[in-house]
Amino acid sequence: MKLQEKIAITGTITTVTGLHIGGSKSTIQIGGIDNIVVKTPHDVPYIPGSSLKGKLRSLLVKKNSNSKNEHEDPIEIQKLFGYQGRNKDEAKNIQEKEPQISRLIFRDACLNEKQFKEKFTGCSLASDFTEEKYENVIDRKSGKAQHPRQMERVPAGAVFDFEIIMDIYEGDDKDKMIDLLKQAFSLLEDDYLGGNGTRGYGKVKIDYTIGKPKTYQDL
Repeated sequence: MKLQEKIAITGTITTVTGLHIGGSKSTIQIGGIDNIVVKTPHDVPYIPGSSLKGKLRSLLVKKNSNSKNEHEDPIEIQKLFGYQGRNKDEAKNIQEKEPQISRLIFRDACLNEKQFKEKFTGCSLASDFTEEKYENVIDRKSGKAQHPRQMERVPAGAVFDFEIIMDIYEGDDKDKMIDLLKQAFSLLEDDYLGGNGTRGYGKVKIDYTIGKPKTYQDL
């Protein structure tokens, strides 16, 4: 398979409601937030490329496939996102029969810190870039709140900059691949990103530009 072109899809993901993509704590603090968001070493929230890739693939499978088995996903989706077998031997066997190299490279989406500070200066936040939301479980019999917990979220109105690289190989239907990615973006805007989407988290707006193909024929 010969690489023909690379196309950069760049844009922004704007949070319409609070966003929670879970991270891990390095320390445990008494009275601290129970569920934190994933952050860089500089304590800035970001959207992992793996989270965006997994969500877009999942939505496309729901829309375009009747199968529950990943290796039976439509070939167009496998071309975009690659094939992951249940184990290495299975993946190797499938790859040997019909190689499926992922056409998409997902970068981590970085928070636009300048925009954030301009928008949220003077606001009451839990940290420089996040808010706290208190939640609990309501006992259906007693009607009382139980198990209170604190959720950390990136507030509505934050903007993340993203980049996706699409590799075009010999014989690929470029227009079809781009249309499929556009469909995934549209599906995501009507769904949610991150956790707790059924409770109002994770609604996003996506704006993007598809760049001009970069060729490598002369290299």
